[in-house]
Parts: sequence; structure tokens; C-alpha cells
Amino acid sequence: MPSPIDLLIILLTIGLPLLYIYRESLPVIGGKPKSGALNGATGSGKTNVDEGDPRDFVVKMQRANKRCVIFYGSQTGTAEEYAIRLAKEAKSRYGISSLVCDPEEYDMNLLDQVPEDCAVFFVMATYGEGEPTDNATALMELLTEPEPEFSQGGAALENLNYVVFGLGNKTYEFYNEVARKVDKQLTSFGARRIGDRGEGDDDKSMEEDYLAWKDSMWEAFAQRLEVEEGGAGDVADFVVRELAPADAPAEKVYHGELSPRALLASTSGASTPVGAYGAKNPYPAPVLASKELFAVGGDRNCIHIEFDITGSGITYQHGDHVGIWPSNPDLEVDRLLSVLGLSDKAQAIVDIESLDPALAKVPFPTPATYDAIFRHYLDISAIASRQTIAFLSRYAPTEDAKAKLSRWGSDKDIYHAEIDGPALKLAEVLQAATGDGFHPPFDNSTVWPIPFDRLVSSVPRLQPRYYSISSSSKLHPSAIHVTAVVLKYQSAASAAHHHEPRWVFGLSTNFILNVKMAHSGQNTPELENENGLEAVTMKKVPSYRLAGPRGHYVKERVYRVPIHVRRSTFRLPTSPKVPIIMIGPGTGVAPFRGFVQERVALARKAIEKNGPDALKDWAPMYLFYGCRRADEDFLYREEWPEYEKELKGVFRMKVAFSREMKKADGGKVYVQDLIHESASELAPLILEKRAYVYICGDAKSMSKAVEERLMQMLGEAKGGSASVEGAKELKMLKERNRLMTDVWS
Repeated sequence: MPSPIDLLIILLTIGLPLLYIYRESLPVIGGKPKSGALNGATGSGKTNVDEGDPRDFVVKMQRANKRCVIFYGSQTGTAEEYAIRLAKEAKSRYGISSLVCDPEEYDMNLLDQVPEDCAVFFVMATYGEGEPTDNATALMELLTEPEPEFSQGGAALENLNYVVFGLGNKTYEFYNEVARKVDKQLTSFGARRIGDRGEGDDDKSMEEDYLAWKDSMWEAFAQRLEVEEGGAGDVADFVVRELAPADAPAEKVYHGELSPRALLASTSGASTPVGAYGAKNPYPAPVLASKELFAVGGDRNCIHIEFDITGSGITYQHGDHVGIWPSNPDLEVDRLLSVLGLSDKAQAIVDIESLDPALAKVPFPTPATYDAIFRHYLDISAIASRQTIAFLSRYAPTEDAKAKLSRWGSDKDIYHAEIDGPALKLAEVLQAATGDGFHPPFDNSTVWPIPFDRLVSSVPRLQPRYYSISSSSKLHPSAIHVTAVVLKYQSAASAAHHHEPRWVFGLSTNFILNVKMAHSGQNTPELENENGLEAVTMKKVPSYRLAGPRGHYVKERVYRVPIHVRRSTFRLPTSPKVPIIMIGPGTGVAPFRGFVQERVALARKAIEKNGPDALKDWAPMYLFYGCRRADEDFLYREEWPEYEKELKGVFRMKVAFSREMKKADGGKVYVQDLIHESASELAPLILEKRAYVYICGDAKSMSKAVEERLMQMLGEAKGGSASVEGAKELKMLKERNRLMTDVWS
């Protein structure tokens, strides 16, 4: 007979595993209450709104007592920011709570179940040539089906009240195409739009378009939903708590890491984070090589930089984009810390909790230090928006400062002249309002009593900047090449700066310049004295803390930069027997360097397999490139002849030097002029040989000028005019994806 001790051992052997298996069902040992326990309340006393189908946004709205749902189609985060702004304004104006939703995460065929006393907002960006963003593709497929079927059968949406705001760019042909399609389709299904359709133009001022649209929309919104304005006032989105070091273990505090995995790697001393890399977990890529491509001194810089992706699992194809995650420069971090009275608390740890996660998610990981938040997470280097300035006026330390912010925030002409034109950042605006000096040290800056949670709500998250990859993975499988012109320019005169010469530096490209200089062991060059302007010395060029969080981005003199790859449809045809026409002046040549390298890799294999005549039936590849001078800014000048040799006459490059070549009338020669000169070669390739045409670079002038020349060329070849036959052929090329663009304004 077993002893009592033996029985106890047997019971423990059987019981402990069972307790572990069913631990979630046993509240006495820390498990969770079953669904429905405590009348559906969680331990925090909040209603559990996450029960049921997580893709059913209608049920989620009803359970959380939300009368609005705001869907955003966003590629870079801007549309999401505007969606959150609309949700916050619905709450502050009318006390109405909203869900802010990614349409990819919900069943959009439930639109026919939205109650009539609710409203659905669509904040839709147009991406590329009239295309929806990746997260809005399924929604657009549903709405544009010949006979869509919603959840209750049929295509009727008479119950639906909706609002549309589009984000686009007028330099593109299909301006705000996605928002317009959403509006048209919803109307055809019987849905009723609230107010006018809003359309923001990123080429001019998205912010001003939004501000001009929203007030009349809110008036119509109030009438349709029968609500009155003025109830809610200034509503907080977040609760901010400063933590004592004892309450925040060092390994749990973010110092600029961009994901939990990155934090784990940073605190453990691993060389890289673990797990899959992407926009939510960028890869800290070692810099393999970097060099200056311009030969004109310090006034203009173009950086070639190579990132090592060995062992990361990251792959890319020619034509893809790489997202580079910059940090804010030291000067702006120090300036804002000082203006907010946080200079002595830069390393203090704060935890931020959202009061309504459906409305406002905490935009960055916490707990984090003030320094990390301003350096790595908030875009404090952007020009201050008019709406943010107006909102912060209530926290002004003096009546005079309040009056200035109110004036800048309410009058768009004054805002443009005194804030937008001079390109003042948020902290500079606050300094200008109080008359403080703009140059460090900032020891005597007037302190603004702005609650930190309001600042987090007002300043957008620092986003990655995207660049066309200028290499081919077939030639460089373990490296990503980037070609970037460094942005620096003289802004409009600033009254706040006593009309002194003032230079503005692009955030990301100057970050890349700093990395290049550090990697090569050089100092930042001075800007040359132009037009009698004051030279910008080393002290005035922005510097960045390149070591990154916990010094993790610099080890053994190897610099790392967080990156991720974004897929693109900007691709070569599979067959080398299809003619290619590439047009890319300036850094627009970047993806075409990758295209040519792709063909070089294919040619090497073909010759190895089939001998020296393997390329004889390949179609020609034309590259039309433009720059100022052959000896100044001819990018990759030494490489192109080598590619021409390897491709044995298949690759043909034509270059326009705008400061060297003159037309008969004395005008400068640009890439569009070279296209006109080559019309007899190009037109048959397009019309008879089904050539593919690619344009990369400036959308505002170059891309339009090139398309005009193409229409002229094709119209003449068809025996007609540019406006009729030429336009028809160009439209057909676009519809058949034989004319593709990768342009920016």
C-alpha cells in the first residue's frame, strides 16, 4: 500500500500539469474570467468590446457606442493621420466617439448594416497612377465589382451616410482617383454623402485644402446626424506618467528602438534584432560603402550609399523602394526640450496610455525617455501646421504669444508669409512667438506649459523616407544601393530671423549625408558663398546622434541605419526581346541603374550558356539622362560605358547637359529634347515593337514635359496631332502598363 508521501507525489504529478493546462480558466491562479462574467465587464471596469468576430466593425461600433467609423487608405501614414484628426475633431466638437480602422482588417461588405444615425468616413490616398494604397485594394475591388454583393444581399446602401476626403497630387494624371471612385460608387449604391467631397493636393498644400473643406463638412454632418456643437471641448487622448527608475526596468525602456524586437536586440547586445523585417520592424543595416557623386564642392551633394543585408532575410527586386528611418537633428531636439522646460529631464522616463485606443493609438513604443521621443519618434523637424499652431495657442505663456499663434493659425496668408515660407519648425514657432533667440544655447528660452499628452496628439509620428533602389539584386544580392541628392535650400525671408540668410535642410538626406561623412571619416563640408549669402559652416549644418539607441547603431566603427523594403510594380518586362525606353534625369536615373544591372546579369548568363552571339536578338534599351555638366553631376559616369560593353550595343545612352548644350534658339537642352531628336528611332519601337516606357524623377515639370513630347512624337507618327492621336496612344500605353512612372513632386 502506498504511503501518504507517495500519494502526495502522485497527486502533484497529475495535478500540476492539469493546473498549468487550464490556468487561463482558473481565476484563482490568475486566469481570466469567462466571457460574460461580471456582466461583460473586464477587471478594469471597461466594457469588453472585442468579443465576437474581430472583422465585424458594425458590432464593434455598437458595443463601444461609436457613431462614426473612419477608414483610411494609407501608404505612408499621412491618410491615417488625417483619419485620426477627423476622429478627434468629431469628439471635441460633438462629443461623438469614432473607430479609426484599417479597411484591410475588416469585412467591408458590412457597409449595408451601418445604422442610419451613424456615419462612415473614407480618407483615401491615391498611390501611383490612380491606384489604391495596398491596404485599400480589397475595398476598391468590392466597390468596383460590376454587381457587388454586401452582407444582406445586393448592392443597396440607402442606409449609409458617408464622408470622403482624398489625398492626391495634381502633378499626377489621375488626381485623387481613388477618392473619386469611392464617392461615385457609393452614390450609385444609394448611399448619401455628407457635405462636399474633400480633395487635398500634396503638390500645393494638403493642409490648407483640408482646413478649407472640413468646416462646411462638419456643418452638414451636424445636420445629418442631428447633433449640436460645443459639448466636449479640449479632450485628452492620452494619460502620461513619469516613471521612477525603480518602476521601469532598464531593459524595458525604449531609447529610440523602433520595435519590441529591436529593443530585445539592443538590450541583449545582439548585433541585430530578431524576426522578420519590415515597416514595423526595420533592419539596422550596416553601411558597406558610401561616396560623394557630385564633383562641385559642398554646395551640392549627392550621396551613393550601400547597405549590407547579409543574413537579414531581406530580399528586393529592381524598381523596389527602400525606406530609411532618420532621426531628428540634435539642434531641434535640444530646442524643443528647452522650450518645453524638459532639458534637465531629457532622460526621464514616461509611460503613455491611450484613453481610447480605438480613437488614438499611442504612436510610438513606451515607456520611453523624452529625448528618445523627440529624437526618434515625433516629426519635430517638419514645418509646423496651421491647425497645430492654432490649437497650441491656448497654452501660450503670455497674451502676446497667444495673439501671435492665434493670428498664424487663423490667417492662411499670414501663416504662409511668416511660417510656411520661412519653413519654421514647431519649436521655432514657439520661440518666435515669445521673441526668444534661435541660436543655441537655449538656456533662457521661455517655457511653454504645454501638457505633454497634447503635444503627442498634435505632432505626427516620424515616418521613413523612401528612395528608389539603385541596384539589382541579381548583381548585388546582399546589398541595397541608394542614390540621394541632399536637400538644402534658402527659404523665404523670415521676419523672426531679422531677414538674415536662412538655410533649410532636408531631414532624411542630411541624415544620410551625416552617415556618409561619419562612415568615410570626413567632416561635413561648408556650403559655398552663393549670391553674397553667408556661408553655412560646419556648426550650422545639422548634426545627428548616429550612434542610435544605446549606441546600437555604431559598433566597431561600423555604422547602421534602420531600413525596410517596399515592393513596387516598377518592373522590367520579363523578356529581353521587348524594347525599353527609360527617361530619368538627375536622381531619376537611380532605378534605371538597377534596370541596366538586371539586364547585365541576364546577359552574362546568356553569353555563358549560348556564346558571344547570345544577345543578337535582344531588343534595344534606351536611357535618356540629364544633368547640368559632364564634369559636375553626371551620376555614375564611369559605369555606363562598362554596361554598354557588356550589353554589346543593346544598351544605348543619350545624355542632355543643360548647362553645356544649347538648342538652335539658345535654350537649354533637356531629356525631352533628346526624345524629340530620337523620334524616328523611338516611335516605331513603341507603335510596332510594343516597347515599354519608364519615367522617373520630378513630377511637376519634367514628367509632364516628357509626356507632351511623347504625345507629339506618337501623334506625328500616326499621321495626326499630339492632342488627339498622340493622347490616345499615350492613354493606351498607360492602360496596358507599358508606360510606368516613379515620380515625385
